[in-house]
Amino acid sequence: MSVQNLVTVNHPLEPLTAEEIEQAVRILKDEKQLGERVRFSTVVLNEPEKEEVLNYQPGEIFNREAFIIALDNESEQTHEAVVSITDKKVKSWEHIPGVQAGIMADEFEEVEGIVKAYPEFQEALLKRGITDPELVMIDPWSAGNFGIKEDEGVRLARAICWIKKFDTDNGYAYPLTGIVVYVDLNKGKVHRFEDHGVRTIPPNDANYTPETSDSITPRTDLKPLDIIQPEGPSFNIDGHRIKWQKWNIRFGFTPREGLVLHTVGYEDKGKVRPILYRAALSEMVVPYGDSSFAHRTQNAFDAGEYGMGQLANSLELGCDCLGEIKYFDAVVADSKGNARTVKNAICLHEEDYGIAWKHTDWRTGQVEVRRSRRLVLSFFCTVGNYDYGFYWSFYQDGTMEMEVKLTGMLNTGTFDETGKSKYGTEIAPQLNAVHHQHFFNFRLDTMLDGVKNSVVETHTEAEEEGDINPYNNGFYTVSKTFKTEKEAQRIMDLPSQRTWKVINPNSLNAVGTPVGYKIMPGENCFPFAKKSSSVMKRASFLDKHLVVTKYDPKEKYATGAYPNQHPGGDGLMKYAEADRNIENEDVVVWYTMGHHHITRPEDWPVMPTAYISFQLKPVGFFDRNPALDLPRPAPKSGHCTTNNSEHGCH
Repeated sequence: MSVQNLVTVNHPLEPLTAEEIEQAVRILKDEKQLGERVRFSTVVLNEPEKEEVLNYQPGEIFNREAFIIALDNESEQTHEAVVSITDKKVKSWEHIPGVQAGIMADEFEEVEGIVKAYPEFQEALLKRGITDPELVMIDPWSAGNFGIKEDEGVRLARAICWIKKFDTDNGYAYPLTGIVVYVDLNKGKVHRFEDHGVRTIPPNDANYTPETSDSITPRTDLKPLDIIQPEGPSFNIDGHRIKWQKWNIRFGFTPREGLVLHTVGYEDKGKVRPILYRAALSEMVVPYGDSSFAHRTQNAFDAGEYGMGQLANSLELGCDCLGEIKYFDAVVADSKGNARTVKNAICLHEEDYGIAWKHTDWRTGQVEVRRSRRLVLSFFCTVGNYDYGFYWSFYQDGTMEMEVKLTGMLNTGTFDETGKSKYGTEIAPQLNAVHHQHFFNFRLDTMLDGVKNSVVETHTEAEEEGDINPYNNGFYTVSKTFKTEKEAQRIMDLPSQRTWKVINPNSLNAVGTPVGYKIMPGENCFPFAKKSSSVMKRASFLDKHLVVTKYDPKEKYATGAYPNQHPGGDGLMKYAEADRNIENEDVVVWYTMGHHHITRPEDWPVMPTAYISFQLKPVGFFDRNPALDLPRPAPKSGHCTTNNSEHGCH
């Protein structure tokens, strides 16, 4: 039977619909007789084999399958299942021993009730003069893995507390640093309670809206800035396929990764040339740098432990996106297996991006200028105190960019009896914000003119002094092609201008060299946690900016399939230990970028957005500038700040 008779999807990579999610869960529940205490942490499309996708022709019959991770709170076991929606049967059902599935949204909500009802917690509040537990704000954090014997095999969340003065107050101003509660999520009870003593609560509020703060008066001198496209946008949509300015892009959405790019290509000389097969956030790791009791076990694996897509925001026109916007809903499963729709989770729009190219011929006075436009596909999510935006941009010259926007709320604490900390900044009187880092690893399954690719490292050397370099100004590049996975584990190097380029040695450009795309790093950093630390054992890839592996569809996440409470040793560096051949093979490029956050008072009470990005830029992929055919910009009328009426203002 064709799946088209069951659901309205027109391509094998279309995300599961709400109907498909619930149908898959129903099939699994019925066939395996699952009880009420079984939760579903993941229900996503079981993506078809790459060969099947690449050979697919419109109108062909294809099967639909769901991949499901189920957690039984009663037996405390985790299972993986593949369910055929087309054939209405369970294809596989496997117990995965010794793992913890990612924390589910309703588990977060349950933690707060469990903690507030705990008698020792209520006593600790009374010691601090707090009589109303309902004003306590609790953030459940992943517990990590620190080799504590009593925690082994227990599904845990670590609850951290603050106090609000009223319902809409910003509780992060008033940390209850001494209280830490570990909750057993399977049993629904407190596993361990810690009270490290009463600390003085900081005196100042941190409210950041005009309604809650008398000190904020909105500016009145900001004139309207409207983005108008009277003829509508230049993109065309068919399901989750986008066509725009020679770009062909398919995208999806998962509860763990959020936005996923599929089969990205650019039209050149009348045909679409493939560039990426799949690209997505693989993992995001946030190590904190405070060694005191309150923060030394704080680190977050936001994608693997919580799920960036699960925590996606519903976006609003004029607030999150401007202009002629196309929104897409995201459909994920809740823990009961019901489909949950995140309205307007994904935003698609065009942006003017200044000058694409320009030249003035000073001899003739002829000026040629073209304006750049980019297509932006994005989503935003909130993970506890932090907010993250992920923006894929596509430029008319064939460049791609991934930009992460970091904003939201600092993680706060109080000082010990010394009234200071070497591991943070006093951002307000008696309020400490710990130094930390954010690392983002992206998995880029490249496909430049075909699946057989290689990765080349290039650095620059200064020419030796001598007759061939009489003025000592010469420099040149040196390149090598990685042959194996262990060789392709590299770091950035500013003195040598080290760069990496994906090439297809089987496809040559007009000058006879392999077509390629270069990784153009933006901001980056190294981890400061020691290799022996828990976070580095669990995310050992953090001290490598680039790793290249041979393609394996099961190797999808840099921290492995189940990073929650995992002791380490799984994931990307384990994959690369196989040391497989990666020259002229189907390869995957893993790029890690890091934001080093030394906190500051200006980050409080809500952080101005920080930006971190990288680009994929064509290097010999095209025979010449692919944006030569951009039209001349039409003259515009508008306000002008010059009195030179001869030249006008365009």
